[in-house]
Amino acid sequence: MDKAPSTRQLRVARELQRDLSEIIRSKGMAAFGGAMVTVSEVRISPDLSVAKVYVSVFPSEKAPQVMQTLEENNRAYRGELGRKVASQLRIVPELTFFLDTSLDYAEHIDELLKK
Repeated sequence: MDKAPSTRQLRVARELQRDLSEIIRSKGMAAFGGAMVTVSEVRISPDLSVAKVYVSVFPSEKAPQVMQTLEENNRAYRGELGRKVASQLRIVPELTFFLDTSLDYAEHIDELLKK
């Protein structure tokens, strides 16, 4: 069973979420084929070396294309993030992108409830 994240982990994760949201927003929707990309959550490892970045994509049909774009530009995003957090963190965490499907799940539940 995983230990609950420390206060420091939570603080760093929140800061990374804010910074990554800004970086992705600055690219514009055109960079993601017209999809709206939102960083919904960031979870960071106890040693702060790995960040799991959860993104939601609207419309969800564009998710595979968006995930590919994020992976292809991972190093560039990490570099930009490094410039933003250089004064706070010794190392810039490795970024791993995951698709947050909770919105799709909620939508699916909504559909089922309407039936």
